[in-house]
This record gives sequence, C-alpha cells and structure tokens, in this order.
Amino acid sequence: MIRATIVAIFLALYTLVLGLPLILCSFLTGSVDLLYRVSLAAVLFIMRAVGVRVRVEGLENIPPGVCLFVANHSSNADPPAVVGAIPRRISILAKDSLFRIPFVSWAFRLARFVPVNRTNREAAVASVDRATEYLEQGVSFLVYPEGTRSADGRLLPFKKGSFVMAIKAGVPVVPISVVGAHHILRKNEFAIHPGEILVKFSPAIDASAYKLAQRDALAARVHAAVAAGLPPDQQPKA
Repeated sequence: MIRATIVAIFLALYTLVLGLPLILCSFLTGSVDLLYRVSLAAVLFIMRAVGVRVRVEGLENIPPGVCLFVANHSSNADPPAVVGAIPRRISILAKDSLFRIPFVSWAFRLARFVPVNRTNREAAVASVDRATEYLEQGVSFLVYPEGTRSADGRLLPFKKGSFVMAIKAGVPVVPISVVGAHHILRKNEFAIHPGEILVKFSPAIDASAYKLAQRDALAARVHAAVAAGLPPDQQPKA
C-alpha cells in the first residue's frame, strides 16, 4: 500500500504542477507532443521508483509507418509499460470511465485517445469508426481486444472490433505479449509489488491482406501470436 500511495501522491502533484500548464500549452499550440513525452517520462519514472522494471524484446518487428498495436491486458501496470516500450507516439482505445477524470480527459482527447463504452454496442461501434478515421489519418493505436483485464493473467478471447479497424485502414497489426504485469498489480488490488514486466513484440501481420469477412481469421492469428509470447501461467485456458 505504501508504493500505491507514493504513486497516487506523485501523479496528483504532477497533474497540478506540470499537467495543467502542459495541457494549456497543447491547446495553444495545437500539438500534444510535449505533453505526451513529459507525461510518459513521469509515469515511467515513478514505476522505476517503486521497483517496477520494464524489459523490451522484438523492437525490430515493428514496421515503419502507422500500426495497430495489439496487447494482452492483465493489470493496470501494463499500459504504461507497453506505451513506454513503443518507440513512437500512439493513441489508445480506452474505457470511457477514464474520460470522466478532470484534466486527464482533456489530455486524452488532445492526444486523440478514443473512449469505449463496452456496455453500449452502438457507442462501441462509433468509437471503432472514430479510431479507424484516426488510423487512416496517420495515427498509430494501441488496443486491448480482450475488452477487460484478465483476473488471473491468462489470455482471454479477443473481441473483433479492433481487427475491423485494421482491415478498414489497411495497416499492419503488431502483436504484443505482456508478461508478468499481473504479478505487479493484481486486478482489484491496490498493492504494488516490485518486479519485472516483459513487453515482447512479435512480427507484424498485414491486415490489408484480409477482407472484413475474414476478421475472425485475423483475430485468431493475432491471438495465437500474442499467446505464443506468453509463459505457461498466462496461456489461454483450454
């Protein structure tokens, strides 16, 4: 709990001291690059400060240009690890509750993060359409197609919306296997445990070779690629 308290205090101070001026700067300049870099650096700093290490493998598998990055999601500790490992600015499909947080929601929208309401199908489809437009405009995205955090770290089935995005935009899909995050910060717990998160990039899959009717096949291929990078205790249940 001490580590979680340190993180909460640090993030609150960061938001007040640096976050608000950077958001204002982004509004005035129309660019979120500085806000993105400083915010990411702050989050990675506090992760290291509380004993969380991030190891990255497979960066050579990331093609140039716009990509859809697809990762497994087992902990609130894995988003900063994954975003910090991706060597370019990205946007994220994120649950809509995060967009109700004051100031944070402003920053997310400036960075073209897209809220997703998973309980409302029409709203979810609209979110996928908006993210697809951003992909077509040259914005890379990170998505978590399981739709929720895994309770035990094991890979869950993928929802199909993310792969509709990739096929429509014709961009490569980069599978990401995140190992160990569920040991750092377990679902429904606040205690942060020191340890290592491995972020492993697998070879990209060309979504332009698929038609919309083949989205299930693309989802299955990406799911298998993510699973291949996970240890036995994170493999999907039989």
